[in-house]
Amino acid sequence: MARFTLSTGLRESNVTGLQWCQIDMQRRCAWIHADQAKGKKAIAVPLNNDALTVIRQQIGNHDTNVFTYKGNPVTRANNHAWEKALIRAGITDFRWHDLRHTWASWHVQNGTPLHVLKELGGWADLTMVLRYAHLSSKHLEEYAGNSKVVTNLLHLEKKD
Repeated sequence: MARFTLSTGLRESNVTGLQWCQIDMQRRCAWIHADQAKGKKAIAVPLNNDALTVIRQQIGNHDTNVFTYKGNPVTRANNHAWEKALIRAGITDFRWHDLRHTWASWHVQNGTPLHVLKELGGWADLTMVLRYAHLSSKHLEEYAGNSKVVTNLLHLEKKD
């Protein structure tokens, strides 16, 4: 489930509640219904190769739910097992939701435009997405030369 979250950016409840009827392997997409989304709007979630690999590994485990444990649907991911895994890995101060933050950070660092990330993450507006803007300056590169005129003027003033 952690790998799936890192591949899709879905919230814990969307991952644990994911059902087979929400998966379209042909179109490489998962659907989060409006009543399941924090923003109360349906989210189309594109599934990359890693997410599809995780999904394929779950086939046959349960008739309805994608993620199970010992044949039963998983209801929470941020639980005792998660805490034990963090301790074994030597990771402190990390919540399940931090996987979503990691996913968003990776997107920004790899050049995903903020307005695209907003849609991918199902955010209602850019406010939350702007928390990640500092991780990349790529979207600002085309404007970096706009101060050239000022630089040239300063250079001329030094000669005088």
